[in-house]
Amino acid sequence: MSFTEFRSAEFSASANATEQVTIQSLQDKKSQGTPIVALTAYDYATARVVDEAGVDVLLVGDSLAMVVMGYETTLPVTVEEMLLHTRAVRRAVSRAMLVADLPFGSYQVNAEDGVATATRFLKEAGAQAVKIEGGTPSREQLVKRLTEAEIPVVAHLGLTPQSIHKMSGYRVQAKSLQEINQLIRDALALEAAGAFAIVLEAIPDEVARRITAALHIPTIGIGAGPDCDGQVLVSYDLLGLFDSFVPSFVKRYAQLGDTIGKAVTEYAHDVRRGAFPKAPADERDTSRPIPLESVG
Repeated sequence: MSFTEFRSAEFSASANATEQVTIQSLQDKKSQGTPIVALTAYDYATARVVDEAGVDVLLVGDSLAMVVMGYETTLPVTVEEMLLHTRAVRRAVSRAMLVADLPFGSYQVNAEDGVATATRFLKEAGAQAVKIEGGTPSREQLVKRLTEAEIPVVAHLGLTPQSIHKMSGYRVQAKSLQEINQLIRDALALEAAGAFAIVLEAIPDEVARRITAALHIPTIGIGAGPDCDGQVLVSYDLLGLFDSFVPSFVKRYAQLGDTIGKAVTEYAHDVRRGAFPKAPADERDTSRPIPLESVG
């Protein structure tokens, strides 16, 4: 079965398969018990394929710092770099909701910086929402300010990669009763502040289930078990394009790194042995040279 045939079979049952995904349609999915499908994208070509495959939410994640730019953490990526990639993805997307991460340092100092940065992502890059990490009182205030400024917000709790140094590495969060209760309080506070969805990363399944049941807004899990309202993965993990760090919860649906490596090796081999480029013998006329004036 071709990709087009598979996609048609997968989504033909849904009358809304080609309709623009909105905050309301995501809320409806939670109410109806229909899982939300989210995935990262960082470039036009990939985003076009992912959008046409029927993904509900496309996240231009600051994970591009690691999987695209080669940094060890998400911290170095800049606002300008995030805007560049968000604009590229925007040109490809016609159905999915486009959400962009606000990078580290662009909203932590004060709410004014956060609102100004988020405004750029909607105005200059075409994002429909922004995502911020953390559940501190200052984050709740920022969510409120952004919501008042008509900027939709996805919150992010649990393992928050921009706090990697504070958390002493990529570890499962909310293990103690105190941490669990605090995470639930943070989720409720972020919902009250105006967030329309919350990403829950690397927390125990039962904690994610409790938070999902307590909230009216959707939760989107990544390493948080099956009971969230949706799931998100880094596309390069799903596709087998990034091997430097592979979380235990990731499922590889392809091994494109191996496929690309094989294709490039074959191409290099053909070039070195003179097999590419090489026109069929019946299309070549070697009896007379090409006039120099015709070249170029």
